[in-house]
Amino acid sequence: MTDWIRLDGLKRGEDAAFLLLRLYLGGFLIWGVWDNITSAERMAEFQGFLTALNAPMPALAAPVSVWAQMLIGVLLIPGLLTRWAGLLLSLNFLVAVALIAPTQGIFPDIPRELFGPMMCVLAGLVLATHGAGAWSADARLSRRR
Repeated sequence: MTDWIRLDGLKRGEDAAFLLLRLYLGGFLIWGVWDNITSAERMAEFQGFLTALNAPMPALAAPVSVWAQMLIGVLLIPGLLTRWAGLLLSLNFLVAVALIAPTQGIFPDIPRELFGPMMCVLAGLVLATHGAGAWSADARLSRRR
């Protein structure tokens, strides 16, 4: 098989791809929860959303989820404790999937409604299993040992 068909050369971009994934996802998570952190009204709104989904202990679940997402974002950007951040990301959004899916009934929009949360679950699993890549604080710290 010829080289242009095999795509083996793409492996050279692996670290850049992991960097872009971490930067975009980390930034998106921080941006997505910033209003909940800076506004009690927005946090109460999120708590109400969780209440409507029949989440257990929504008064506790709302700030835990928001602060977990903030922590994950802060860790992903430099690539620090990335495998743990990936696990936490997957767990947080797996709970979201479990809460949202039953509310959708049997409609064709279920995949559309779950796409974002499932992509976070899957991205978290990729980061948990592969790590942050060479361009990360994790890689720098492991080289110093």
